[in-house]
Amino acid sequence: MSMKKRLAAVATIVVIAAAVLYGAWVDAKRGATMGGNTDLNWYEREETLYFWYSDDSMTNYINSAAVAFGEQEKIRVIPVLASESEYLEAINRESIHSNQVPDLYIASNDMLEKAYLAGLATPIDDQQGVVTEENFSEGAFRAVTYQDKVVAYPLFFETSALVYNKSYLEQWAGQAAIREIVGAGEDENNADLDASNVDPGMLEQKTRELLNNSIPKTVFDIMNVANTFNVPEGVESVLRWDVSDIFYNYWIVGRYMNVGGENGDDPTIVNIGSAETIECLEVYKALNQFFFIESDKVTYESVVDDFCQGKIVFTFATSDVIQKLRTAKSEGGIWFEYDMAPMPNVSDSLQSRAVSVTSGIVINGYSEQKELANKFAAYLVTECAESLYERTGKLSANINTNENDMQIRLFKEIYADSLPLPKIMEAENFWMHLEAVFAKVWNGADVATELQALTDQIQMQIDASM
Repeated sequence: MSMKKRLAAVATIVVIAAAVLYGAWVDAKRGATMGGNTDLNWYEREETLYFWYSDDSMTNYINSAAVAFGEQEKIRVIPVLASESEYLEAINRESIHSNQVPDLYIASNDMLEKAYLAGLATPIDDQQGVVTEENFSEGAFRAVTYQDKVVAYPLFFETSALVYNKSYLEQWAGQAAIREIVGAGEDENNADLDASNVDPGMLEQKTRELLNNSIPKTVFDIMNVANTFNVPEGVESVLRWDVSDIFYNYWIVGRYMNVGGENGDDPTIVNIGSAETIECLEVYKALNQFFFIESDKVTYESVVDDFCQGKIVFTFATSDVIQKLRTAKSEGGIWFEYDMAPMPNVSDSLQSRAVSVTSGIVINGYSEQKELANKFAAYLVTECAESLYERTGKLSANINTNENDMQIRLFKEIYADSLPLPKIMEAENFWMHLEAVFAKVWNGADVATELQALTDQIQMQIDASM
């Protein structure tokens, strides 16, 4: 690692931190909830851990864990809810100028290089032996590994999956079965097919056979459903998703586009415009002509709402959709059956791969309580992992949790093979640039030209840091 790059990480944090009002952060920290502990001896305990996080939805979960661990170890664990804005910079400032150093904190995997080079992350000291293949998948290890060192405990993750209306697919399978049995062409109107002379047993068997194979394996399978399905009244589109968000688009090039390598930490790997990537984006470009989704009028929230109303057959969604659909179903807002599946491949010859982001627990290099901090981190990702989803809606990276929930298990399987957000600082704006490329391609721009421009931009940033 070049000294220039290491100094850049420190300089970036220090310069930004200087612009942050010190008093605002102190007030935020002092006002943080400390877990509601009623133990009279709590204030008398000598050892204290300060645990920082920036997502308020984690508060109850973290407070509960802090109290339980504090009682177990007879220490004080003080959770500090900090602003997401300039989060790492605030941790850096508190580490240098405060006597209440953040001993450990939650950070996404794309922050890890900057944190490590600034001394805010240190390789974990896993004396509990919890960060192992028995507890975590390859996806988790890729996310928390930097320069062959594990620098965080994987806590939770996000990735994406295909969501489909199972009831509609059953109807499509029935229509396809009739067509196949009577020998009708694909361009014939399903409504005109005469099934009166079709053997009911044969129709049931063929429908079941087609239904078992109806979950799309490729993008072209979805297009085939769109071409052959006489959709029920109220269905507006066979496929619709938020095409403006790179998180729901990256899978289509994820197997072939790579910045930073498998662990996202190698600046020598910049593979953006390969022949396969160009082919994948050409398919993506064609999808706009096929499904015509107006990127400026469709949002993730509107898509999920449309799915709940039965207006679309397929969509792509992140794990929050699990609870959203379950809630809608329990409240009577969803009348149909639905399910989830891995992202489809682009074609029979072009594979796909989802992107993921992992939030891990980082041990601060400035902490004087590293042994206790490691112990608390291990406690959070093991003993507290099973309740994480129920209390926060976030999927635990621990593979031994929520084992009986098939939809959560599906997301974990996708996560295991996913590509993590890159850690290299030179690629901090990679996703912003890539999102712009997808937007231009969606609206008809030349694929090869846009990918070459992106390659030149990222390579220039990397070369400038060397």
